[in-house]
Amino acid sequence: MSALHKEPYVFVKPSLDAHTLGINQAAELLRSCGYDVIVGDETVENALSGLESETNRELLSEWLRQKGAVCVGISYRLDAEEAVKIVGYMMNELEKKRMLSYQGGPIKAVFFAGLPKACERIEKEHKGFVRTFQGGETVRETLAKMGVPDERIPAFVTEGSRYDDMRLEFGRDLIRSGRYEGFVSPDRSGYAGYGTRQDTIEKRLDFSMLDTFAPLIRAHVGPYSSLAKRADSVREFIGWARSLSETRFIDILSIGTSQLTQSHFGEDWDAMPNGGGVPINSPEEYQSIWEASRPLLVRTYAGTKNIPALAKMHEETMNICWHALSLWWFNKLDNRGPYDLITNLKEHIETMKYIAASKKPFEPNVPHHFAFRGADDITYIVSAYLAAKLAKLTGIKTLVLQNMLNTPRLTWGVQDLAKSRALLKLIKELENEDFRVIFQPRAGLDYFKPDLEEAKAQLAAVTALMDDIDPHNEKSPPVIHVVSYSEASHLATPAIIDESVKITQYALKKYREMRRKGQIEDMHYNRDVFERTARLIAQARIVIAGIERFIGDPYTADGLYLIFAAGFLPVPYLWGCVDEFEYATAYKTSLEKGGVKILGKDGIPITAEKLVEIAAANIPEVKYRMSNKR
Repeated sequence: MSALHKEPYVFVKPSLDAHTLGINQAAELLRSCGYDVIVGDETVENALSGLESETNRELLSEWLRQKGAVCVGISYRLDAEEAVKIVGYMMNELEKKRMLSYQGGPIKAVFFAGLPKACERIEKEHKGFVRTFQGGETVRETLAKMGVPDERIPAFVTEGSRYDDMRLEFGRDLIRSGRYEGFVSPDRSGYAGYGTRQDTIEKRLDFSMLDTFAPLIRAHVGPYSSLAKRADSVREFIGWARSLSETRFIDILSIGTSQLTQSHFGEDWDAMPNGGGVPINSPEEYQSIWEASRPLLVRTYAGTKNIPALAKMHEETMNICWHALSLWWFNKLDNRGPYDLITNLKEHIETMKYIAASKKPFEPNVPHHFAFRGADDITYIVSAYLAAKLAKLTGIKTLVLQNMLNTPRLTWGVQDLAKSRALLKLIKELENEDFRVIFQPRAGLDYFKPDLEEAKAQLAAVTALMDDIDPHNEKSPPVIHVVSYSEASHLATPAIIDESVKITQYALKKYREMRRKGQIEDMHYNRDVFERTARLIAQARIVIAGIERFIGDPYTADGLYLIFAAGFLPVPYLWGCVDEFEYATAYKTSLEKGGVKILGKDGIPITAEKLVEIAAANIPEVKYRMSNKR
């Protein structure tokens, strides 16, 4: 090993910020290139959160000196002003102690990952010495920016990123051509009930399954201004809905309601902070949105309390095209709702029974929420399977299977293909004449770059990824949730949403033409993806079998609680109720060869068999706690 390899990269973050996934991903990439990586402990985190204190500044600089830091990385994705202060304090201290390379010191580079606004100010104030990461960087871009030469990158990393690099170049070429602007929205109107209260996602999809099939498009829409009155914000959204209904590039209008709409619908909001999203607060407003959006299908978020009653109201006011519930999420665990987990599960299952009775589809808004909390790829797949099987057992006839790609962002495309194929394989096994699965992929929440032209290219690239999930089936995916290219920069207006749909639909058409002509690799035959998929399916089956063996009745509120509390679904970065769910958080996860693996606290990978063994051993204690709590 060369001397360069022995000079460590040191990563730190303030304790104010609970997000560690970015640091873990960067650390794993560097380790795969043979570098030593040190991550700051709790003492360092606390010091970084209080750098206005001279004692804390000295503690940090001395710790960096003791660790032999040559490259230092800071991650802080909360308040931009606070980020600028933290970096400023640290840089001043390092200059004061003459630790920077241009002073003859050991530290050659400083990296900062955070919000775009913070990155812009930090780059300007520190004259480029601090290299910033705003999000959306590829594996190669990340390593290059951290100073890793090509010859240091192992073959498996190069091979893993080759597919991603190819798709991104495809996207750049497509955007440069500008030809996507000529895409014309398809006419979906030729079936009975189109745009009326008798319309359904199944009817629209079945009508659209023609030789010239273009996927149905869902877009999430939600303008909001803290300076506007609530009623004005709702009126603006109604105008947006009318605009999108006229251009008809989207088929499903997904209303991005505010947190207060979800948690305090119909109540007095005057003294409450609303946050982002459309502040809808009456059935009449939902009715007005439905009328303005004709002939689009419409859906919205579920409530976080009084959940069955709100689902019924959504049905009555706007003929909601499908309901979505998160089961383990949107409660005290993630500070998104007032219920404890068992109450949340009971209300969600009651709501699912209502959904089944109303004959509407159900979307389990589940697996990506596990991924947001650091879950491994197996947990992502298993959590979706459990939700799907619960839906079938509850009597629901149609499942909308949302699959968030690029989560975490540095997931390799080949791993995303494997995860998606494994997910589809297992859940499609539940299909029969009474249970239909509609696949709905989407880009990841933090996938896009703030640079709009690059983001457009990324949108085309992720569309190609969606097509490669089932590349020999030109009617898959049947539905695409289009995340607008401006996601990392600013709110998507109707014009941006329509342009994003044009890019998506044209990219899908162009990519398929290139495959037919042999101009790109046919990923149906890719050996690496095949082997990854087989491993994921085998491991997921072991966990599912373990759950169904050791949990008496897993598809109940008590059963789902027990599955989570015993540790069958690890979430190392859980934010709330950590003491109650110590077994769920008793693991680490790590990015390895483009996928997320589960590790024990000793850092050693854990097999699916071992996970089941550990979780099964925790069941008696969890049951005891449950009985005492009651």
